[in-house]
Amino acid sequence: MSVSPISILVSVFCAGALSLGLAACGGNPDAVKEDPKRSGTTGDTKRQINQGLGGRNREDGSLFGPGGLFGSKPKEKDDSGTGVAVNAYLWRASLDTINFIPLVSADPFGGVIITDWYTPSETPNERMKVQVTILDRELRADGVRVSVFKQQTSPKGGNWVDAQVDPRTNIDIENAILTRARQLRIAGGP
Repeated sequence: MSVSPISILVSVFCAGALSLGLAACGGNPDAVKEDPKRSGTTGDTKRQINQGLGGRNREDGSLFGPGGLFGSKPKEKDDSGTGVAVNAYLWRASLDTINFIPLVSADPFGGVIITDWYTPSETPNERMKVQVTILDRELRADGVRVSVFKQQTSPKGGNWVDAQVDPRTNIDIENAILTRARQLRIAGGP
């Protein structure tokens, strides 16, 4: 069965007309000015109608996302200039504090730093791994959490087995990160 060029042209034209018609549905609800005496919807009622379900403004969700069909409306973005989604001072301080341990992963948008296993030269039968999680965009005392994992060699087979970490170790590293973050903030200005 062959398709004629005219039927293809008609199909494309209909699809385009349908797309433009749907795109017109996402317009500005305030563009039409009504006489308040006739409409009966003023003040709170009009604002509730414009916000729709869930308190969201209609402009937030139009055809194919916030920019409409052709992306004409620019998205608002939070441009703090840091390039990270967590507090920049805590991020930098975390990297500075654990810089003697090789990194496996550093995710500035998720705020997670994971180190590789590190064996101190003083204790060759122990190794440790550190995970730093930055929890907030603000420089706060509870904005960073450190988890230290420790392993020791087994006396029987020489394999690594999990060992108990002194609970104070996590807090000491967190405090060192917070102290360094304060130093960076003071040095960087307001």
